[in-house]
Amino acid sequence: HSIENIVCFGFKPLTPAIMAFCAENHVGISYLSENGKFLARVYGAQQGNVLLRKSQYQMADSEAHSLAVARTLIAAKITNSRSLLLRHKRNHPERNTKALPAAIDALGRRLQKIAVATSLDEMRGYEGECAQTYFSVLPELIIAQKDDFMFNGRSRRPPLDAVNALLSFLYALLVNDVRSALEAVGLDPQVGFLHRVRPGRPSLALDMMETFRAFLGDRVMLNLINLRQVQISDFEIRESGEVRISDTARKTVITAYQKRKQEEITHPFLGEKMTVGLLPHVQAQLMARYIRGDLAEYPPFYIK
Repeated sequence: HSIENIVCFGFKPLTPAIMAFCAENHVGISYLSENGKFLARVYGAQQGNVLLRKSQYQMADSEAHSLAVARTLIAAKITNSRSLLLRHKRNHPERNTKALPAAIDALGRRLQKIAVATSLDEMRGYEGECAQTYFSVLPELIIAQKDDFMFNGRSRRPPLDAVNALLSFLYALLVNDVRSALEAVGLDPQVGFLHRVRPGRPSLALDMMETFRAFLGDRVMLNLINLRQVQISDFEIRESGEVRISDTARKTVITAYQKRKQEEITHPFLGEKMTVGLLPHVQAQLMARYIRGDLAEYPPFYIK
């Protein structure tokens, strides 16, 4: 096995010898809070060619280039979200309501508008509308423990129900994986195309994780609930209203996430078989090739 990243939840101490070994062998150490909030990251000497990062910064400063990359990312995100809804509609026809096909159609219409959008703000607006549409029917995909796992829309800081707590935790794991992959190929995860640059925000990592949200994060959440791998008793409600995952359930979630990453798929662009866990690394390499000029456009990940 090859270790690429160590994730510590809470303030778990590592010896200087272990940290030195990780730095010398390009193994990142990420510190997340117990509910998945990013705290810090320790990494050795930065890899990759400085010319690649220079090209990345120049491209990010270009409205035309940013628009082109953002368009592909948003289109892939919406297509993948729509594919998850279509999959449920196909597999559970007896549970379909009018809301589900209406949402699928609405996402399809927004894809057409994104294809001709002329500004980043316009596309961000369409993305926000699509997210609202998608999350409005996400409860339809919860077919077990429905009374316990109620979902009335996305709440993040803090998560106000068990579904949001699961999503926030899984998204934190996902963005950490994408961030590590970008650093490994020499890209700067802080400078993206879709998400605005802001101090402390890994904009490019957030950009690229968008295409994986439904495929990796949301599907794991749904399986955990529908297969009864987690129960509502695994969550704690704080006085502030924040809902937190118990230590035992956190281990269950991480195990399910890692198991999902071990599944094999065929990459839609490369046509090669690989594990799901390799997808962030492959997409980071494709982004680097696009920025270098080896590819005419960035090929995002689409669910087949």
